[in-house]
Amino acid sequence: MEIVIRRGGGTPIYVQMRNQIRDMILKKQIPDGFVLPSERALAKQIGVHRNTVGKVYSELCADGLIKAYRGVCYRVSYPEEKHISFTEVNDRRSFKGSALIFWQNIIKEEYINFETTFDQLFSQSYAAGNISFAGGITPPEAYGRDDLRRIMSAILDENTDAIYEYTPYQGLYSLRRNICTFLSGKGVLVRPEEIQILPEANQALAYLIELLIKPGDTVLSEEPVSPDVYREVALAGARLITVPMDDKGMICSGLPGLVEKYHPKFIYVNSSFHDPTGIAMTLERKKQLLELSYRYHIPVVETDGASEILFEGNPIPSLKSLDAGNHVIYIYSFALTFAPGLGLAFLAGPKPLMKSLRHLVSLRFISLDSLPQHLMNRYLEDGTYLRNLKSICSLYKEKRDLMCHELEEAVRTGLSYSKPRGGVYLWCQLPDTVCFKNFFDRSRHKGVSFIPGNIFYPFGNEGDNFIRLNYSYPSKEQIMQGIPLLTEALKESMEKAV
Repeated sequence: MEIVIRRGGGTPIYVQMRNQIRDMILKKQIPDGFVLPSERALAKQIGVHRNTVGKVYSELCADGLIKAYRGVCYRVSYPEEKHISFTEVNDRRSFKGSALIFWQNIIKEEYINFETTFDQLFSQSYAAGNISFAGGITPPEAYGRDDLRRIMSAILDENTDAIYEYTPYQGLYSLRRNICTFLSGKGVLVRPEEIQILPEANQALAYLIELLIKPGDTVLSEEPVSPDVYREVALAGARLITVPMDDKGMICSGLPGLVEKYHPKFIYVNSSFHDPTGIAMTLERKKQLLELSYRYHIPVVETDGASEILFEGNPIPSLKSLDAGNHVIYIYSFALTFAPGLGLAFLAGPKPLMKSLRHLVSLRFISLDSLPQHLMNRYLEDGTYLRNLKSICSLYKEKRDLMCHELEEAVRTGLSYSKPRGGVYLWCQLPDTVCFKNFFDRSRHKGVSFIPGNIFYPFGNEGDNFIRLNYSYPSKEQIMQGIPLLTEALKESMEKAV
């Protein structure tokens, strides 16, 4: 067993010895059962202190490569592998269970026990023949296909390779500049370097949590809250403390006590036509939240993807537009106002945060998708996006009013809701006499799907008598067909309640 030591280098002698013996064992140059030289003998052979050899052998024992027989010897303990032939693997009768991979032992526990009810309901609801009131996305008739065709053709006719090339990690500069112009119309003044383009809002939140949150940290959020939010917080090993809402949004009066007790890393709010309640946070509440953010130096993460979908009254300024201290991190998605499959959102925040975020994105992507960025850039640049918003709002308002009209029979049965001024959801409270499981099963049997309210309560303490209905995605025909079926299921579940 020959060991070569290079003295005077940067690698300690015992590390050189351990690595060489380890390599010889792993390469089978030293077989299983081989007796290694004694500490004294190897020390004399190499010209080192005996304690150095003792440290080498101790680490190899800890690695499971050798065994120490006290007062006798050190012996290699690295047996030959058990070979399983390809034929045995494909012969199910001879392939023993002990040779199987136990994936449950490999996958991280938090992903094995991951709450997937929301995802399953969302995916299953779009099965053929089903009427879905579950999702919250743009319907095909709102895509503006003629505009999409026109703009796509113009981009292709320019005979440029730009749409096929990688984009900067932060997103196209021209798109970020046009987003700044778009935001200025909302009272939000930012620069292109303070914008990060991303495929979707959930991803923006996930990156923020990765940047800001350590295991054991706390996040404050309104409740009810989207499962996409509380699952991301849980996966980061953080604690979510929820704050109740009323018809004005998050109740801010109790926040100082929670902040002083839990010292949260940030406060999360879905400020405009909240998912799932459809509530728009009032100007007074937004000012209260900002004042608290300034007093305690706590960032606020604001999701504001539905603010453009306004049917009545004046728009309420976003938290970001009111923020003079640059405390608000702003997330905006085009999923409700543009073709959702093209996937585009952005995040606006302070430059130091955006610099770190850009580095994180560079680790996750070689390049952000180019085509959606070029499309949205043109939509914003030539005014198509803002023009289309008017027709989208008109369409969604018609669908909201139609759904409310069709729910009149259910209201007479005991269902209740507050008609939202915008957004895409109705948050409906069921009569107390309804057996929810019965109602849910009967609705599915009739081919109608929705999202149960308890999905939005991470601690399972409320929501059993609420449902969320979406009116943006289903067609008018589906609303007129599906809501009566939902009402039938409601009546039947009340008759069967015990």
